[in-house]
Amino acid sequence: MYLHLGNDVVVRKSDVVGIFDLDNTSQSALTRRYLAAAEKAGSVVNAAGLELPKSFVVCADGERQTVYLSQLNSSTLFKRSETEQLSL
Repeated sequence: MYLHLGNDVVVRKSDVVGIFDLDNTSQSALTRRYLAAAEKAGSVVNAAGLELPKSFVVCADGERQTVYLSQLNSSTLFKRSETEQLSL
């Protein structure tokens, strides 16, 4: 199954490591360092487009981690990640 993060960006649910609220978590120096390191490594994908990001999603595909910035609330993304889509 897949999780839609916004602006035509989708990830596999099985790759999702965590969904985080950007306002709450960016108050921590550790989180700010993690996000800065991910950006420096080229591992950040802006799925928020021109919108202000409200959350970020960490995905791991094997050894590689990718951080996706999303304009959607973390609670919205979490609810989407829990729902099962039925295939017709």
